[in-house]
Amino acid sequence: MPGCKRLLVLFLMCISATAWVSSAQAETRVVILGTGTPTPVADRSGPGVAVVVNGAAYVFDAGGGMVEKAVEASVKMGIRELNPQDIKYLFLTHLHSDHIHDIGELASSRWWSRPQRLAIYGPKGIARYTQLMNEAAQIEADIRTVGTPAQLITDREGYLATATEIEEGLVFENADIKVEAFTVPHGEIRPSFGYRVTTADKTIVISGDTAFSEELAEMAKGVDILIHEVMSGDKLASQSEFWQLYHGASHTSATDVGRIANIARPGVVVLYHILFFDATADEIVAEAKRVYDGNVILANDLDVF
Repeated sequence: MPGCKRLLVLFLMCISATAWVSSAQAETRVVILGTGTPTPVADRSGPGVAVVVNGAAYVFDAGGGMVEKAVEASVKMGIRELNPQDIKYLFLTHLHSDHIHDIGELASSRWWSRPQRLAIYGPKGIARYTQLMNEAAQIEADIRTVGTPAQLITDREGYLATATEIEEGLVFENADIKVEAFTVPHGEIRPSFGYRVTTADKTIVISGDTAFSEELAEMAKGVDILIHEVMSGDKLASQSEFWQLYHGASHTSATDVGRIANIARPGVVVLYHILFFDATADEIVAEAKRVYDGNVILANDLDVF
C-alpha cells in the first residue's frame, strides 16, 4: 500500500507538471519590437509588435530595426520564438516605408536554414512588392549557395516569401490565434488596416497608423491590450497650419486616444509609433489621462505585456 501511494503521488505530480508546461506554452506575450516613426531616433526602432503564443511569433509591421530588436528579445530576453529565422508570419498595416523597411531582412535572415518560409499578409500592393523583393534576394542566394556546403542548406529557396493581399475580416486563423483586419483612416492611404488578435488568454487590438476611429474603438471594446499610435496634440498645436492639417488627418492625438479608450475600456492602453513633437513621455500620457481614467503606458522598444 505505501508503494501504491507513492506511485499515486508521483503520477499526480507528473500530471500537474504537464498541465503547468501546457499552460506556460499557451500563455500569450505581446512584445513591442518598435515604437518609432519615420524620424530616426536612436532608441526607438520602426513600428513592430509581436504576439507570441504556443511556440510561435506573429509579427505586425516590420519597421527599420525591428529584426535587430527581435534578435535582442530572442538572445537577451530568452524569447526564442523571436529568432528571426523562426518567424513565419508577418501582418502589415500599410505599405509606408517605416512599416516595411525590415521585410527583406526578416525574409532572408539565415534563409538557408529557415524551417518555413515567411508568409506575409497585407494590403493591395504587397504581392508585387514581395515578387520584386524575392527577385532581388535571388542574387545573394545564388552567390551564397555556391559557397555553402549542401548539407547546411535546409531549403534552397528559403528566401522566397509568400504574400497574401487581404481585405477586412478574418485573415488568419489556426488553433492558437485568430487575426481580424479592419480599415482605419490614415490620410489618403487606402486601405490602411488595424488588427484585432484573439488567443486563448488575450485579446489585442493594434491600431496601425490612424486618425480618430470609431470603428477601431468598437473593435477594441473590452480587449485586454489596446496598442495605439499616438502624437502629442498639445505640441502639434504649436506647429504650422500645414503640419496640423497633415498630421491631424493621419494620426491620433493623445487626447483622442483617451476618447477611444473611454469607448473601448481596454485592460491597458499601450502607446506606440510616437510623434513626440518635443513632448516628454509623461506629458503625452498626461494628455491621454485628461479624458481617460484607465491604465495608459507609453511603450519603449522591447516592453513585454
